[in-house]
Amino acid sequence: MKAVKITEGIFCLPVNLESYQLFEGMWPMPNGISLNSYIVKGEKTALIDLIEDVEGKPADFLAELQSISTQIADIDYLVLNHMEPDHTSWLPAFHAQNPGLAIYTTAKSANLLKSFYDIEQNVHVVKDGDSLDLGGGKVLRFFETPNIHWPETMMTFEESSGTLFSCDAFGSYGTLNGIYFDDQLSTEQHDFFHNEALRYYANIVSSFSTFVTRGIKHLAGLDIKAIAPSHGIIWRENPGAIIKSYERLASYMVGPAEPEVTVIWSSMYGNTERLVNSIVQGVRSEGIPVHVHRVPDEHVGAILASAWKSTGLVLGMPTYEYEMFPPMAWTLDMFRRKKILNKKVLRFGSKGWSGGAQKELTAITEKLKWEFLEPIEWFGAPTEKELQLALESGKALARQVKEACAG
Repeated sequence: MKAVKITEGIFCLPVNLESYQLFEGMWPMPNGISLNSYIVKGEKTALIDLIEDVEGKPADFLAELQSISTQIADIDYLVLNHMEPDHTSWLPAFHAQNPGLAIYTTAKSANLLKSFYDIEQNVHVVKDGDSLDLGGGKVLRFFETPNIHWPETMMTFEESSGTLFSCDAFGSYGTLNGIYFDDQLSTEQHDFFHNEALRYYANIVSSFSTFVTRGIKHLAGLDIKAIAPSHGIIWRENPGAIIKSYERLASYMVGPAEPEVTVIWSSMYGNTERLVNSIVQGVRSEGIPVHVHRVPDEHVGAILASAWKSTGLVLGMPTYEYEMFPPMAWTLDMFRRKKILNKKVLRFGSKGWSGGAQKELTAITEKLKWEFLEPIEWFGAPTEKELQLALESGKALARQVKEACAG
């Protein structure tokens, strides 16, 4: 691959991680992901963020660097927006080839730079609003955006071009192969990257939504003409669209989200499963879209994306050894961690021979501010009574969702 020109003197150097890897060691990437570094050339040259030292990816990066007639020794400044190892693990080898390199980063990041890589010489700590003049009309300005999604994160804005190097914000899953900008995408490709941006947000960013809202307000005065994230497509046709998308996604933490219902269910011997269709029919009869996921068949990464944007949730699980069915318990613990808050919720499931799942559910969701309908529970197998109740409860949940979203 070659470096990709964004505008005069500014280039993207993307390398792709393949789909068989797990992002952050846990999130599936069926379509891979890109790691994007950026070169800004004035009279001096700055590199913004690095890549992961994995499976020959530094060689891909070096080939892209050479495609714009640049060597590691030619780089004067390294700007580190974020210290997570997918952006920095190659730093020791890179730094060894240019030990005089000046590194610009936040105070918290400087501490991590020392603890991760034992680098503390020629490290320049920047504060919010500080700038670095590269000459030739290129000026980098730094904005602290903590907890999007690590505490030390900042974003870098190149003033002459209006390019915001946003680090992990506004990113998405999906590799970059010949198409790098939103204005090059077909309708189908555009939908793909927006959906992957949603899944990325739900997996990586959602629990920090308060800081997302705060960060967007902090950057509101900038004349942003392009958003260049560390993962995924570069947004230059209408960068305001992805910003508005993030504003909307962040607002879902407070709620309501979209007028949709996500059904998440698990079943041991089919007794809980028998109510799923009745509940789905009830919701759909009220004109509300329904997304259905079964655990553990589907990974929680996909389920999170659906749940994050849905105002209503349906949870189906049997009791297992006096508690929740373990795959569902793990899923709901991730909901707690990712702050899936303020939902309208219906729970159903077989009590088996003892019951107990409802008690654990109540405990694990205590701080999520969920509003529950009356649960549907039964011993053993469901009867026609439970099937009819499931249909009516699905309708009732859908009506609550519509009322919440209409307000």
